[in-house]
Amino acid sequence: MSDKPIIHCTGVHKWFGDFHALRGIDLDVYEGEVIVIFGPSGSGKSTFIRTINRLEEHQQGEIIVDGIELSHDVRNIELIRMETGMVFQQFNLFPHLSVMQNITLAPIWVRNLPKEEAEEKAIELLELVGIPEQAHKFPGNLSGGQQQRVAIARALAMEPKIMLFDEPTSALDPEMIKEVLDAMIDLAKSGMTMIVVTHEMGFAREVADRMYFFDEGVIVETGTPDEIYKNPQEDRTKLFLSQILQH
Repeated sequence: MSDKPIIHCTGVHKWFGDFHALRGIDLDVYEGEVIVIFGPSGSGKSTFIRTINRLEEHQQGEIIVDGIELSHDVRNIELIRMETGMVFQQFNLFPHLSVMQNITLAPIWVRNLPKEEAEEKAIELLELVGIPEQAHKFPGNLSGGQQQRVAIARALAMEPKIMLFDEPTSALDPEMIKEVLDAMIDLAKSGMTMIVVTHEMGFAREVADRMYFFDEGVIVETGTPDEIYKNPQEDRTKLFLSQILQH
């Protein structure tokens, strides 16, 4: 592991009008780490993860991704987006394109990968997420869990160094959550650097190196899964965990 973080955030602030959504976030992620961010709705989790690839613009502080500072320079933003794959709550697949076409579109057009090579890579990625047999179907013929796994494969097709997941299972039916989490666990075990915003505490316990509890735009507490589950220090963390672990 490098001694320099691959993601370095210092004093990150974000306002939406008068609403102070992020209030000085300091967070470093090292290569190969899996970071889980959890907390109540409206705590700034999704806003924070979206600032890392400039889907939201931070107004104060510093974000450096793989040595590139996130500034107003469009070239820097493009470079960072090439390095970071993102998976959202909604799958955002193109409904008129097959699974194969969804996955190969960006590698062919953005990375100039030959079609044959892109398709070979797509099959490998579909095998990784456990659905190679779905390659020639259209998104509308897949379950939500299968669509989300296609979305993961599509993000991986650009060979990112970092994967960002913004509550990737929150729109899924309960029986489909496990198949998506299993694909993410395999990805984590392969050494991918990941930041995951999630309420899936079993997943966090299994793969997170560190967990961050967000509330009202600040990091209330951070620690390993063992520290967070067995010995949370802050009352807000204890209360949140007691509510979420009952379900």
